[in-house]
Amino acid sequence: MAGLQRRLAEFAAARDWQPYHTPKNLVAALSVEASELVEIFQWLTPQESARVMADPESAYRVRDEVADVLAYLLQLCEVLGVDPLAALAAKIDRNERRFPVRGVAGETDTTEGN
Repeated sequence: MAGLQRRLAEFAAARDWQPYHTPKNLVAALSVEASELVEIFQWLTPQESARVMADPESAYRVRDEVADVLAYLLQLCEVLGVDPLAALAAKIDRNERRFPVRGVAGETDTTEGN
């Protein structure tokens, strides 16, 4: 992860793009790229969306947009000093506490008001 962040920073530095890589601009770019990923799936049925990687052209587009989203997210984390893997681990820990396992999926929990 750190190696990819370094490559992205070097790429931007070589082109003098750092002045534009403010948190505001990076978040906006991240939103645009996430929207471009959503656009690929927008009108697909659930079944079609599950098969999107079977089509080489669609698979290429998905991989390309995922890369763009990840690149902007990593750049944002670098600028803000956020360790993305530590942030994710902390979020999973919080979610495990917030949403404890209460049995098999689909079963109704009759204790404590669900």
